Amino acid sequence: MISLRQLRYFDQLARCRHFGRAAAACSVTQPALSMQIRELEAELGRALIERGRDGVKLTKTGEEVASRAVAILAAVADLERRARGGGEELYGAVSLGVIPSVAPYLLPRLLPAIRDRHPQAQLALRETQTEPLMRELLAGSLDAILISLPVDASEVEIQPLFDDAFLLAVPATSPLARRPLASVDLLDDAELLLLEDGHCFREQALTVCRSIDPRRLRSFGATSLSTLMQLVANGQGVTLLPQMFVDAEAREDPRVRLLRFGEPEPKRVLALAYRTTSPIKAGLLALAETIRTACGEAPAAEKSSAAVAGAL
Repeated sequence: MISLRQLRYFDQLARCRHFGRAAAACSVTQPALSMQIRELEAELGRALIERGRDGVKLTKTGEEVASRAVAILAAVADLERRARGGGEELYGAVSLGVIPSVAPYLLPRLLPAIRDRHPQAQLALRETQTEPLMRELLAGSLDAILISLPVDASEVEIQPLFDDAFLLAVPATSPLARRPLASVDLLDDAELLLLEDGHCFREQALTVCRSIDPRRLRSFGATSLSTLMQLVANGQGVTLLPQMFVDAEAREDPRVRLLRFGEPEPKRVLALAYRTTSPIKAGLLALAETIRTACGEAPAAEKSSAAVAGAL
């Protein structure tokens, strides 16, 4: 009979594609992990992996087993947690994933509120891009993720939190800096600076700028909004910045002019996502309300419009 241990080891091997790294992640020796994988293959009567010099490749059967193992392990984790007791409050160890274009600007306001309103919760944070966060959520290694919409996953429930408006950052020396408002058509002749591939904020910026000539897109391999801000300040181009970032870091740089867009303002919608089967759903709903109250019941774009206008 297949054991949960075998599935956990195989799941880690499928993620790492390397026996040594998978064994380390499972806190076992490599021979012990290898033995469990062989026993799993024997139980199923099919090869799950191909061993090679460059690591491990999954067979077609291995890909299917890996996909099903993720769902099984997540369901088991939820069952264990539900059996220990749920309740309406957030309690115990809670793992929260946050995308990089949100974490540095939201968490300073959010963490004190969580400590005050959910004193029984021990929060563990994970900051990375949307795709790995979604994988880890579905695998059960994260309880919830704070991301921007849209999200396409039938196994996930969404709690929209608040809107985060986009502003256009231009060099103070640029002719664009004399404009009273930004408009999407201004970007047609500008060199737009973007985060590197994989960041959802890059895709959102491209959605706003659908008509821009791809040859005018510039990527410096930037992984942070602060880097984009500095590139704008040094005359390398223009970029879109979320209001949340502007409130935290961008208002006092005289080298940059921040322009609001006319209505309807482009924006992103931030949301809390969690598995539909989560045993702590009630606590996560309470967490969503805490986030709205602490950071967004009046959206950031409204709370600091006067401050941004002063920076224009």
